[in-house]
Amino acid sequence: MLDAGVSGDTSTGALARLDWALGDNPDAAIVELGGNDGLRGQPPAQMEHNIAAILDHLQARHIPVLLSGMVAPPNMGAEYGHAFAAVFEHLSHRPGLLYDPFFLQGVATHEDLEQADHIHPDAAGVRIIVARLMPQVRALIAEARRK
Repeated sequence: MLDAGVSGDTSTGALARLDWALGDNPDAAIVELGGNDGLRGQPPAQMEHNIAAILDHLQARHIPVLLSGMVAPPNMGAEYGHAFAAVFEHLSHRPGLLYDPFFLQGVATHEDLEQADHIHPDAAGVRIIVARLMPQVRALIAEARRK
């Protein structure tokens, strides 16, 4: 298992690191991006371009993927939020892709499940995320074993 995430990075940085992350020929990938794009007000179209390029690259290598979406911070406004959500809605329809609409579902906005920054989940929040995603992670592993 390789965690290729970099704290505070955007989808642009993830795309730039993709070849490095794939150097060990992973059997499967979980792509969870967008939070930092939203916090920095990056254009949703640019985020979609980056994530689509990542998915294209993974799918070309026949690497099963679980894409976990994100929701834009509310302070970015409704128009930005709708455009941001549309990115994940659009990407979710790719054939063969496992999809989770919101990585922080059940944790975001629950202060008792967040670190002091009110952005990142604390240990209890992480346990909720892991438990919620476990069925899809199992499906991802099963898909990787079939290839």
